[in-house]
Amino acid sequence: MKFHYMGKYSGNEEDLPRRDHEPGAVAFKEAEDSKALSKIANAVSIVILMIAFALMFLRTRTFEVSMPGFVLYLLSLVPHEYLHALCYHGDVYMYQNLKHGMLFVVSPERMSKGRFIFMSLLPTLVLAVIPYLLFMIHPQFKALGTLGAAGLASGAGDYYNVYNALTQMPKGAWTYLHGFHSYWYMPQDR
Repeated sequence: MKFHYMGKYSGNEEDLPRRDHEPGAVAFKEAEDSKALSKIANAVSIVILMIAFALMFLRTRTFEVSMPGFVLYLLSLVPHEYLHALCYHGDVYMYQNLKHGMLFVVSPERMSKGRFIFMSLLPTLVLAVIPYLLFMIHPQFKALGTLGAAGLASGAGDYYNVYNALTQMPKGAWTYLHGFHSYWYMPQDR
């Protein structure tokens, strides 16, 4: 894997890496552009955050957001994207558009449905689910609860990709990005 930091995403899909379309490729039915995806992901994030904090309250009977936990969350944003990147073999490009709450990696590399789902969920598992579960077991670690809750919420865009893969890709299909949009296809060598 070769990691490239590309800076601020312009909002122009033409600026993102592309690959030639595979024979028979089908575009995912997904948000039209990054702004539409950002709106969907932000709405889902708010709901997840409210649920995660409600569960924390039920566990401790107090409502405390840990400032060190929030700082840990902010520090985890780049490692979150790097964990995505580690699932690729080739070039991976990271972009940000903080105005729209976006930090993301893309690669034109093709991958199996299973690897795509694993790649999408790995950062949330490592940086959110594990810390959140540790807090639920040991509620004195409030920083882990806040880190986990915020991390669970910030994975909304990844959950959207997993949902699309699970509902649109048939068994044996592979996927790739072409600009901002995902495509799936059935490999010819089956």
